Amino acid sequence: MTLATSPGPAFTTTGAPLPVVALPQGELLNVDTNNTPLIRDALGPGVHFKPLRLDLESGEWVVLATFAPGARIPMHYHTGSVDAWTISGCWYYLEYEDQKQTAGTYLYEPGASVHTLACPDSNEEDTVVLFRISGANVNFNDDGTFHSVLDAALVRHLTDALAEAQCLGPVNYIGGGAAGFSTEAV
Repeated sequence: MTLATSPGPAFTTTGAPLPVVALPQGELLNVDTNNTPLIRDALGPGVHFKPLRLDLESGEWVVLATFAPGARIPMHYHTGSVDAWTISGCWYYLEYEDQKQTAGTYLYEPGASVHTLACPDSNEEDTVVLFRISGANVNFNDDGTFHSVLDAALVRHLTDALAEAQCLGPVNYIGGGAAGFSTEAV
């Protein structure tokens, strides 16, 4: 039995029907980071990002972050897990200064992790990191008081507001979710 209720091919390249549980997809979902503008100073001086996927319903967000030498983000608590792949430069957590993250390193952070991201002032290049984050960052001031919550919804808001303020035009990223009713009300 073949069930094709979504746009896209209902058959494999060999002509066999897709399994019933397959999600027919009419096109690949990709973002060309070479053509995505950098949202500058979005999370503080020297902390920039390119949004890649912002799924407000699942609470997942994927960004390509760029940090200037000496940049820092506040101490934060993760409500979910984080995957981080360092593409260039160097960064570390103030709580783990001896564990520098450099080009080619992959870091997994379990939910409930707490730390403060910093880039050395001595960096001679920007640091670029691909982050996939589930949930939110609960951010704190240096004195330990509450600062803010950073999640997919706020990243979307920052993308829209700062892209307009910085005259970047519309920014393309992959959204997520499709909340709604399975049938229309009669």
